[in-house]
Amino acid sequence: KLRTYKLVDQLSGRTMGVRADITPQAARIDAHLLNHRGVTRLCYCDSVLHTLPATISASREPLQIGAELYGHAGIAADLAVIRLMAGAFARIRVPVSRIDLGHVGIFRALAEAAGLPQESEETVLNLLRAKDVPGLVDSCADVPSPYREALQRLPLLYGGVEVLDRAAAELPALPAITAALDGLRHLVSAADLPFSIDLSDLRGYHYHNGVVFAAYCPEYPVAIALGGRYDGAGKAFGRARPATGFSMDLREV
Repeated sequence: KLRTYKLVDQLSGRTMGVRADITPQAARIDAHLLNHRGVTRLCYCDSVLHTLPATISASREPLQIGAELYGHAGIAADLAVIRLMAGAFARIRVPVSRIDLGHVGIFRALAEAAGLPQESEETVLNLLRAKDVPGLVDSCADVPSPYREALQRLPLLYGGVEVLDRAAAELPALPAITAALDGLRHLVSAADLPFSIDLSDLRGYHYHNGVVFAAYCPEYPVAIALGGRYDGAGKAFGRARPATGFSMDLREV
């Protein structure tokens, strides 16, 4: 909402927004124009407009290109879109040097088990994104154990794929956390790609609900492509379906 330019339609008086993302349109196409029962694969490329740049080097008028996969809730769909993304960069001879993997379900499970109120959840979420461990210590002082310690550990759980074993040992064995770590293990074992792990990378937390990933290229300061799972994006159009995908700015590429 903060990224969308808004204006008032002079005929109806209703507020309108210039699109800041094409994924909602893809979800509407899946829900209404196609309305397939099985797996649907869509790709797109067009301009979007942002009120503020996403990063210090980004444009406010990206030429967004991406791909979406609807109708499959399994980890195989996440693997398919990650392979597609990596393959696209390989085809243009700009191979990715690192693909950070995370899972928003881990923080969501901890917040729910700890009983964090909405305001506190937002505060902790922002501290995790900034990897502000001292701030987390202060903000989580009243959170019951073992969730207090787990939230404070999340910013430190980044690095190579061995981080998954550390996470399994250091985080509470909640079913959602165990399932998330199992899914990430499957990804890193099923594809020969330069994976790394960052369990406090929670960009798009209110949008994504599963595996998230960010791809990096040599000598470029920020992620060149972002993606992840966002089941239920079509709910606003009357048809919530499993969904995963990725996008990038073609001008940056």
